[in-house]
Amino acid sequence: MYDAFLLCKNILKPSNEIQKLTENLSCFYLATVHRAENTDSKVNLKNIIEAFEEISKETPILFPIHPRTREKLDKYNIHTNKVKLIEPVGYFDMLYLLEKCDKVLTDSGGLQKEAYFSKKPCITLRNETEWTELLEIGANFLAGAKKDQIVEATKINFKLKIANKGIYGNGNASKIIVESLYGFIDNI
Repeated sequence: MYDAFLLCKNILKPSNEIQKLTENLSCFYLATVHRAENTDSKVNLKNIIEAFEEISKETPILFPIHPRTREKLDKYNIHTNKVKLIEPVGYFDMLYLLEKCDKVLTDSGGLQKEAYFSKKPCITLRNETEWTELLEIGANFLAGAKKDQIVEATKINFKLKIANKGIYGNGNASKIIVESLYGFIDNI
């Protein structure tokens, strides 16, 4: 995953729309919500959106909204006035937003890791994460779907302990795999 992230980051070409959206923002948070545990629960989704509204009073939030999440907002009659909802974005635009943002608020497993790769603090909108190592090094904070915890988490002064090599390698796993395969083939 880190190899792909580095490759794409090096050839990053965001859309004009996303560049224009961010050009006047000196500081913003990037948010995503798509997991069933949040979208299928009116209480959880309402708490998350209310937290986003509160946070947006001080720091803008850009929220590429998943179609299911938009559908549930409509179904539950949950509205946002301050959060900037945008259409879903592709990988390059998401990486661009990730590089430009100050913090990430998400329930996505992949985005938690990509936030770490980009050296961005991540507030996870779940009660657990598969990436416990990110919690241990202070790169991630579990806020769950509780409004007060989410709002308070944005005030944390994260001190990311990012090692030189990083906990997910140094971006050359593909090369090592290919060399191993060539070595295996040569020995057949």
